[in-house]
Amino acid sequence: MVCFRIDESGYTGFDLLNSEQRFQGATAIAIEDDDAAALIRHHFPRLQAPELKYSSVSRRPSNHRPLLALLRDLLSEYKSVTYVCDKRFLLTLMFLEYAAEPYYYERGTNFYQHGQNFTLGSILFQAGPRLLGEGRLQKLMTAFQRAMKEKSPAALHDLVDAARRTKWRELPEALGPIANGAPECLEAIATPGVTTDAAMVVLQALISRMEVMSGGPYRVEHDQSKNLETYHHLIEKLIAHDAEVEFRSSEIATLKFPLKMTGVVQVNSVASPAVQLADVLVGATLETANTLARLRKGGLDPEQVIPLYGEDQIIYLAPSMDVAEQRRFRAGSQGAEMIDYFAANFGSTT
Repeated sequence: MVCFRIDESGYTGFDLLNSEQRFQGATAIAIEDDDAAALIRHHFPRLQAPELKYSSVSRRPSNHRPLLALLRDLLSEYKSVTYVCDKRFLLTLMFLEYAAEPYYYERGTNFYQHGQNFTLGSILFQAGPRLLGEGRLQKLMTAFQRAMKEKSPAALHDLVDAARRTKWRELPEALGPIANGAPECLEAIATPGVTTDAAMVVLQALISRMEVMSGGPYRVEHDQSKNLETYHHLIEKLIAHDAEVEFRSSEIATLKFPLKMTGVVQVNSVASPAVQLADVLVGATLETANTLARLRKGGLDPEQVIPLYGEDQIIYLAPSMDVAEQRRFRAGSQGAEMIDYFAANFGSTT
């Protein structure tokens, strides 16, 4: 049976505005421990540490060449997928999901049809800082994140106030509902269990690809880190769900239950070379994202890393102003149905 090893990076729970961790990502790779150990010995024969950690070995420029060679071998020889997202853009999409969509739903409008939510989110993310007033969008997102966490009357009041303090009439489609205190939006934000934690979003992306790559039943192993405990419990819930249902998110993403995944196990990464290589893949991807965003420097050269990935090996969530392309790519999206289903069955939404 195929076994995918998973590792994550950049997870900050509900805090998607964390200034030190702009991006969040996760990798799933189908590789056995024996093959992984052989690759580590081949590319890092002098490794003295008990395990290969990307954050440690990437600090030395002398390790960049073997790291690139290792990435090349992994991406050319083994099934894998890596998901990476700009957490601030994801928070923007969540804002629209809770602070705008319920308003449109009550009036019979499918907010997700043809990716309208994604297009509006891209406009808000890209043009919002200029349209809404200096620093106002940041304050609005801070207030939204707090309201989603605390769910108190005071936090909800501050959210509405933050929206009204922007030039919200410049983009009323996105900010009008919450600026006017739409009760259905405030109720959605105050709903127990809904959160800005991105773990479920990341898992859905990985699972949709693993379901395709596996070709049949498969299992998952991941590290025993505290962050991955959240992923572990979510995966267990998804595996146990035996209803027959399928959702389409985009041209390349569908999710069908029951899953082909049969089990998930936590392992000690020191004893799992395969999990260590999942760490290398996700670490290199997030470092590349940070370098391209000019948030960090001195790491691997993005121009050498990016060409190593096949089109089906990378999933990224970032804003796009190509409205026509996004409409084509997300035509037939069942985003609204999937969000309702996940809320009803897993106590969380996408």
